[in-house]
Amino acid sequence: MSIPPLVVGILGAESTGKSTLAQQLAAEMQNRGASVAVVPEVLREFCLAHGRTPFAHEQRDIAQEQSRRIEAARLQHSIVLADTTALITAVYSDYIFQDVSLYEEALVDHRLVDLTLLTALDLPWIEDGIQRDGAHVREPVDALIRAALTKGRLSHTVVSGHGEHRLASALVAVDHAMLLAQAKQSGTPRRPWRWICDKCDDGDCEQHWLPRG
Repeated sequence: MSIPPLVVGILGAESTGKSTLAQQLAAEMQNRGASVAVVPEVLREFCLAHGRTPFAHEQRDIAQEQSRRIEAARLQHSIVLADTTALITAVYSDYIFQDVSLYEEALVDHRLVDLTLLTALDLPWIEDGIQRDGAHVREPVDALIRAALTKGRLSHTVVSGHGEHRLASALVAVDHAMLLAQAKQSGTPRRPWRWICDKCDDGDCEQHWLPRG
């Protein structure tokens, strides 16, 4: 019985380790023998190619190209790790240009994603010279991402910690998503996995790593 491909969307504000996490997860899944594709961030490619961030009228094409690449990878690989989805482009269009017109299409496209990982704000901000706006942008962007996911009724798992702990946190979610896919295919549903804070019994608690203003 063939199992449908698993698409993992990695979302997060700038400098929260999305690309690093995508590469680490890819290496782990490849070591297990899976056919893995990492879909890079189209926005970053645009910034590197043009030496600037995109204008408002260029955002939609970037979002659509991100979704197109994810779908193409989904047709060829068993695991797709998307280093952001069109939803991030919609969020930045909202934050920078006060343009909310990209959300509807981005939310529809994001439904191709089986597991959404949201990278926490517990890593230090690092400048990259072109794309990043500053540490002050991270909290409002994180809030917009969460609001968009809530509006679209899209579940997500927060990935926090440093180094191997961050990777291990993501792997727990990915492994469970794979088990859910297998169970669904076989007709034996499992209970959804829920992250539990290791410092208290509140599954929605993030107070132990969120920065304090």
